[in-house]
Amino acid sequence: MPVNGRMSKEELLDRINQVSFAVNELTLFLDTHPDHEEARAYFEEKSALRNEALEEYARSYGPLTIDTANDTCSRSWEWVSQPWPWELSRKGGCR
Repeated sequence: MPVNGRMSKEELLDRINQVSFAVNELTLFLDTHPDHEEARAYFEEKSALRNEALEEYARSYGPLTIDTANDTCSRSWEWVSQPWPWELSRKGGCR
């Protein structure tokens, strides 16, 4: 449940996984149907949602991908010290 309009770390990771799955599946479909305009539009929509979610995650919890690892302000690499995504489970392991 969003707190103060923001998703929790787990919710945001779930969102990233959902849109990433859609982007991956659409990529495969477009490999065999490159002229399918509706699929291309849906791909662009989901790809934009994925990028937004990755950027939000990076702002709130640290980068998940090199694309969102923009640390020009502090010039440090502290993000490597944060827990890995699979370490976020309350039970200490993969879900």
